[in-house]
Amino acid sequence: MMPKKARDGTDTWGLLDYLYGPGKRDEHANPHMVASWDDPYVEDPVRSPHMTLADLALIMDAPVHALLGKRPARHVYHVAVRNAPEDRLLTDEEWARVAREMMHASGIAEHGDDQACRWVAIRHADDHIHIVATQARQDGRQPRLRQDIPKMHAAARKFETEFDLRQLTHGDKTARKWPKTGEQEKAVRRGLSEPVRETLQRTVREAAAAAVCDDDFFARLTASGVRVKQRAAPDGNVTGYSVAMPGDRDGGQHAVWYSGARLASDLSLPRVRERWQNPVSVPVTVPAEMWREAERRVRAAADQLGAGGLHQGAGDVAALGDLIVIAAVISPRMVRDRLRDAAREFERASRVPGDRALEGEARGLYRESAQLLSRSAAAAGRSDAVAALGFLLALATAIEASRRWHQAQEHRAQAEASGRAGRLLREAVEVTAGASAAREYRPRPTRATSRTQGARRAPAVSRERPMAGVVQEAVPPHARAVLADPAWPALRTRLVAVEQAGEDPVDVLTAVAARRGLESADSVAEVLTWRLDGWQRQRAATATATGKSPSPTSKDGTSRTGTPRTTGAPGPTRRPPGDERKGPRRAR
Repeated sequence: MMPKKARDGTDTWGLLDYLYGPGKRDEHANPHMVASWDDPYVEDPVRSPHMTLADLALIMDAPVHALLGKRPARHVYHVAVRNAPEDRLLTDEEWARVAREMMHASGIAEHGDDQACRWVAIRHADDHIHIVATQARQDGRQPRLRQDIPKMHAAARKFETEFDLRQLTHGDKTARKWPKTGEQEKAVRRGLSEPVRETLQRTVREAAAAAVCDDDFFARLTASGVRVKQRAAPDGNVTGYSVAMPGDRDGGQHAVWYSGARLASDLSLPRVRERWQNPVSVPVTVPAEMWREAERRVRAAADQLGAGGLHQGAGDVAALGDLIVIAAVISPRMVRDRLRDAAREFERASRVPGDRALEGEARGLYRESAQLLSRSAAAAGRSDAVAALGFLLALATAIEASRRWHQAQEHRAQAEASGRAGRLLREAVEVTAGASAAREYRPRPTRATSRTQGARRAPAVSRERPMAGVVQEAVPPHARAVLADPAWPALRTRLVAVEQAGEDPVDVLTAVAARRGLESADSVAEVLTWRLDGWQRQRAATATATGKSPSPTSKDGTSRTGTPRTTGAPGPTRRPPGDERKGPRRAR
């Protein structure tokens, strides 16, 4: 259950009219009142011929107009309380209890106070209610709304237990700062794929993870294309910074600036500087060895994560988060999207409530790995998924170690974030394993040549060959579990695509299954699906690079590894760009 407070307003009737109306983004179904400040004497405008929306707004605003002192500039108090999609549907009576408790916790209308503010709770959807109140008590005073949001969240946690709803965590001020509704709508109007806040947050985090000093940090931000503004104290020392996207302006045509702290709690300048407070030394490594050197350090750090206590562990997971960010930037294109999603999921896990130590051994190793990969970023275009496989395996191990550490410290939100990031890393590992198998795959020539000429036949077209038999032949120990797995239809689709490409699905499935063990997989079918994704991407990349068909076999199933072609005209000679000379006349 999530209470979310909107900005205070000035138009009670306008808000009521919207809540009782059809809605703009979400369809409002059967809007009606479930509770009010004076049940049962406040009539619902949709159920009573004696009450209109204008009448209800006038009654609610009456104490505001009767205030003896200065009126609040924005007197309309608005809170939405929403349940998770998987929660059961609450009755109107249960939502009424929720509304009364939220008003009590916020200070708008405490239990037993007959002079409190006036409010109504409106339900126009199954999963949430809206509570509208006016910030003026009936005795002529203004309410005290100190810590209203944390108190309403505490009340929500009690209802989650009582109503058997999804259990959310207490606010520990480590959650990411989500874009506001206006920012999201602005991104839609401008045709952007995400709100500007999200883009800036990711850009600043990547620069902070790779930087080694203030000058390097600000230079990386400038090079990324964002606008940077430093804030300096009278003595000339830089105490903060703000960033803005070019072209992002408000209604007054002024640039919209975001300070680092507005983007995320660990992106303020003091927190960013903690990353290079203890410099690390990184040896010079040839690009071909960068993944192997980073893998060695990550594996060593996984055993040391959190060994020095709570504060040291907090620094360790923060450094691990930076490493995942850098890995996502320079990772092979085949798995880059998955690593970026993993970095986004692990962001919450990298922030721990309280202080963090900066001298941990694991933190130093993670920092060294991040610097090693960052300095080798120029070689990222030449790296491939096969070379990065060992590093990705080590990174998945490190994330699992962080999940166990968070669980031991009872950091529930961080442990769940580590689990989600770990799943994405495992998916990237399996895709990489499939690509590695495709690179080393050599078709068996005996499969086609062992038949007599009369018995030779073309491979079955899509859906003619039973793919269940392919699984039973390729991975017999796991066949029963695969065929009963919910992920089997997706795997079958991949196998059909392999056959349509002219390859033997038995050989291909055998090759990807043998690449890494399957005994520890939660879903063998899902793992094999990921590996076949990597297989197909690698074959497509190879075909693009060579200009040939990705299939190693001809249409009739025979191998192309026999004698080279000696007849026919040679291929055209490639000329440099701009050479307009005509080629030789073709003989007739």
